[in-house]
Amino acid sequence: MVLPGVIFMIIFSFIPIYGLTLAFQNYTVLDTVDTAAWVGLENFRIILGDQFFWDSVWNTLGISFMKLGIGFFVPIILSIMIYEMREGKLKKIIQTVSYLPHFLSWIVLGGMLINWLSTTGLLNQIAVGLGITDSPTNILLDADKYWWIAVLSDIWKGAGWGTILYLATMTKIDPAFYEAAKIDGATRLQQIVHITLPMLKNIISLNLILNVSGLLGSNLDQTMVLMNSQNQPKAEVINSYVYRMGLAQGDFSYATAVGLGVSIVSVILLLAANKVTSKMNDNKSVF
Repeated sequence: MVLPGVIFMIIFSFIPIYGLTLAFQNYTVLDTVDTAAWVGLENFRIILGDQFFWDSVWNTLGISFMKLGIGFFVPIILSIMIYEMREGKLKKIIQTVSYLPHFLSWIVLGGMLINWLSTTGLLNQIAVGLGITDSPTNILLDADKYWWIAVLSDIWKGAGWGTILYLATMTKIDPAFYEAAKIDGATRLQQIVHITLPMLKNIISLNLILNVSGLLGSNLDQTMVLMNSQNQPKAEVINSYVYRMGLAQGDFSYATAVGLGVSIVSVILLLAANKVTSKMNDNKSVF
């Protein structure tokens, strides 16, 4: 059963590593990886002086830190709220509704957002109805609002699915802990703070490490759907920039160099986050 996964990783993860040599070459469509001229670190020198690249880095970090600062805690809070509910139809309905956006592609969700945020869309109609604004505008065309649109829509899509690991961990907590706490007079909030959250410490640490290591990897699907010519200055992230430079403009060597640099930084962030969380867990690493 493991063999198909191993073959998949070899074909799509290990064999393409050889293609990283393009980052040190001046590759064109008329060349092969073996015949392209070597230019050393020239592509990386060009990257350091490319203002458009640094703009995409700034957008990526801004959106990613907002997602980390807000979106990381939403699944934890939502999972605790669901766990504290009594068993019944309402609990199952809330779980199903929160999971549903995860199974919809960004093409579908993006189309919904484009419609809702348009001049005649749902949000503008609500704003006009409540007297918040007299002149509806296309919110998605406002570059200054794009970061919030990207962050909140990403939370909407992933928060419910993110509760699965936390809920699975909570089901393994011994009920005796809660019964003893009730006997001692602990409130529900005190039980959450002193029992539930400490029991979730390892899985929270693991998710934090994975989130930090992915700070430079903003969602390409989301960006390609929601980005337009008006909000591009704030919407362009590293992944979309690599896509545009590599596939759209055919500068494969430059795009490979950017991707290689991002991967190296991501590994450093992964190791650093793992080190920090191990210090928080009595020098016990989750890896």
